[in-house]
Amino acid sequence: MTDPQHELTVILNGQPSVALVDNLAALVAENGYDGARVATALNGVFVPVGQRATTPLRPGDRIEILSARQGG
Repeated sequence: MTDPQHELTVILNGQPSVALVDNLAALVAENGYDGARVATALNGVFVPVGQRATTPLRPGDRIEILSARQGG
């Protein structure tokens, strides 16, 4: 069940998104990247994997989740 008190609107990869979590690690997992090797940025600042769980989210935050691509 969704708790409306824990919903916040953020910009995820350039698109408005409703987050049901309160930290960056949980947002990564919520969007299907749990266990994947991805890079994250919050408001234009790189966030290392070890700091994601302690990085809080606030309404209006701009989050980028980027995965590496192979090819050339």
